[in-house]
Amino acid sequence: MIEVSDERFDEMVDDALDKIPDEFARHMGNLVILVRDFNEENPSILGLYEGVALTARTFDHTGFLPDAISIYKGALERFCTTEEELAREVEVTVFHEVGHYFGMEEDDLHRLGWG
Repeated sequence: MIEVSDERFDEMVDDALDKIPDEFARHMGNLVILVRDFNEENPSILGLYEGVALTARTFDHTGFLPDAISIYKGALERFCTTEEELAREVEVTVFHEVGHYFGMEEDDLHRLGWG
């Protein structure tokens, strides 16, 4: 287990988001990224996408609350043993959940190394 300050963890999430290619980032609208300690229903998960994937939206998809990606700091810290490993797992988790936002399935994400 590794623990880092909230500020350092936020930097890791920001660094991961900065690595998203511009051709994808420009399509990320009405989306909020949240950092939480754990998922209350399933404390072992590292991240969660909640919303309607872009590929499932219809032309009249308006008036909805923002989609949300939660990154779980406490779960990720428990999963990792070094700060370098934590930064890598944060990146994998961010990319994984962003992949869901774009409509990718678990198998696709694992095949790409974002599992």
